[in-house]
Amino acid sequence: MKNLIVGIDISKDTLDYCVLDQQAVKVTSRGTISNTLEAIRKWLEGFNKTTVFALEHTGHYGMLLINCLTEKEHLFYLINPLELKKSLGIQRGKSDMKDAYRIAEYSLTNTHKLKPYRLPSEKLSILKALISARERYVKMSVQIQNSLKANEILNQSIDVKMLLKQERKQLKSLQKSINSIENEIKHIITSTKALNTTYNKITTVIGVGPIIATKCIVETTNFTTFSDPRKFSCHCGLAPFPYQSGSSIKGKTKTHFLRDKSLKTILIKGAISAIQHDPQLKVYYNRKIKEGKHHMSVINAVANKLVLRIFAVAKRNEPFVKLAA
Repeated sequence: MKNLIVGIDISKDTLDYCVLDQQAVKVTSRGTISNTLEAIRKWLEGFNKTTVFALEHTGHYGMLLINCLTEKEHLFYLINPLELKKSLGIQRGKSDMKDAYRIAEYSLTNTHKLKPYRLPSEKLSILKALISARERYVKMSVQIQNSLKANEILNQSIDVKMLLKQERKQLKSLQKSINSIENEIKHIITSTKALNTTYNKITTVIGVGPIIATKCIVETTNFTTFSDPRKFSCHCGLAPFPYQSGSSIKGKTKTHFLRDKSLKTILIKGAISAIQHDPQLKVYYNRKIKEGKHHMSVINAVANKLVLRIFAVAKRNEPFVKLAA
């Protein structure tokens, strides 16, 4: 029996696939199917349990396929699109069918470092959708508030009362939606024992509020996909990296631009709050500032300490203890 690896390029309406023989590294078949539940289930019937599937992380467009692969208990890899793109080197031309071959080839070459994907629980998936929606609504709310302030100034010289009325109405609607989402997030967490236990632990850390706690639970799949807090700090963009080569090139040590921006933003806000309310972190911050460190550099370091504390209390049964300065 041949061991096969299937690369799949996902789009809104179709799935292009390329099947490779793992031993001969030879294409055995190619094709396109509709991105529908019925078509995917019928297509998967043609593969046995030894077949490995590989696909890019494309958000909602790939959820039907991921659910079907999980349902059929197939082993599959979910690949970061940027990682795949950077690994391919110089490429000529692009098509969905060619991309499917490249995904299969990449998976075959990098099997030693790829980890099979496990679909999070339904509650965690819902939480992820809710927290993402909240972030969008908050961003829209800020935009409308800024526009409202500008139009209030403009209204002093020309009559734009109609615009002011509409924007106040939109702002009120968005704030109502944000409150509803936050209530639903709280309900899901409190009604799920494992999530509620973790949530109660990490919210005892000074500077960690409901949004930071929920975001960390979602991003770590309730602290199962990240076992090392330093790796999570790297994911958030809090870990600084050196930039040097030999004796002639030596740049500034700084964080990498590839990061979860929304997660870093809320952790930075949490760090600012922690400095104000945690005596130990306040002393640390003041000491580093006196040493000549840049304000944001120290804030970043405090955010990193928050991550270490979050992981410490999440992984043990002891509560966070507030220490004196």
